Amino acid sequence: MGQGSGFGKVILFNEHFVVHGVPAIVAAIGMRTTAAVSRISGGFEYEDNRPATPKYKEDKLSQQKDSIDNIFNAMNLEKKGVRIVLGGDLYAASGVGASAASCVAIARALSDEFDLNYSDDAINRVAYEGEKGYHGVPSGIDNTASTYGGLIWFIKGKENIMERMHLARPVNIVMGNTGKVADTMAAVAGVKERKGKYPEKYDNIFKSAEEVAFKGRKALESFDLEAVGKLMNENHKLLQEIEVSNDDLDGLVNTARENGAIGAKMTGGGLGGYMVALTPEKSVQEKVASAIKKKGFRVLKTTIGI
Repeated sequence: MGQGSGFGKVILFNEHFVVHGVPAIVAAIGMRTTAAVSRISGGFEYEDNRPATPKYKEDKLSQQKDSIDNIFNAMNLEKKGVRIVLGGDLYAASGVGASAASCVAIARALSDEFDLNYSDDAINRVAYEGEKGYHGVPSGIDNTASTYGGLIWFIKGKENIMERMHLARPVNIVMGNTGKVADTMAAVAGVKERKGKYPEKYDNIFKSAEEVAFKGRKALESFDLEAVGKLMNENHKLLQEIEVSNDDLDGLVNTARENGAIGAKMTGGGLGGYMVALTPEKSVQEKVASAIKKKGFRVLKTTIGI
C-alpha cells in the first residue's frame, strides 16, 4: 500500500495584497492530510475520511474529481485498478490549504505504490496540476507550502517568485474558524473595485502592506517573535482597511489578543473562514484556544515552522 501526506497552510502576511504583486508569507502548519493507495481488481474507488466542515466535501466533490484526473494524467498513470483513501488530522475547510494538502498526499501515495521515486520538486509539480481542478489557474503557493513545509516568501508576477525561509524552531499557533464559508472571488473583486475607486487611499495602504511583509520576513528569520506578533496586528488593521475582515474575525482576533496572543489577524480569503494567533508558549496556546472555544467556534492548535 502506498502512503503519502501533505501539510496544511496558513498565510501569515498579506492575503489579498498578494493578488496585486505585494509580497506575502505563507507557512505550512503541523497538521496533514494523508492518502493511502492500494491496488484493486479493476475500476477506481475513492474514500474521503478527512474531518471537515459540514458540506465542504460535498461542495468540492466535482472539483475533487477533476483534480484527481489531473494528477493521474500528470503522472502518466491509468485511473483504474486503484483505491485511494484520504484521512489525516487536517480539518478540511476554507483557508487551510485543504485541497493542496490532498493533492500532495495523493501524488506521494501514488509515487510510493507505483515505485516512481518522485522527488519533492516532482511532487510539487504534480500537485500544482491537481490544484487546477479546484482553482483553475492556482498561484502555486499552497501546493508549495504543502509539499515542502516551512515558510515561503511569495511574490505574484509574470513569473512567480517563491523563496523558502526558515524558522529557528517550530512555533505554536491557534487558528479560529468562524464557520462561515467565504466567497473569496467576491472578496478579491471587492478589493479591486475599491482600489480603482479610491486609488490614493489604497496606494498608501498597499505601500504599508509591502513594508509589513519585508519587516515580517526579517523578524521571522531573526526569530524575533514579539516583532512578528506586532506586525501581524498591523497587517490585520490593513486588511480591515481594505474591508476584507468581518465582525466574527475581528471578535476572534480581539479574543486571542486579550488572552495573551502576541499577535493575531485574519488569514485567507476573509469575510469568514479563519483567523490565526501567534502563541509561542504552550500555556498561552491553551488559554487562547479555550477562550475561542467558549465563544462557540472551532479551533485548531498547531505549529508553524515544521
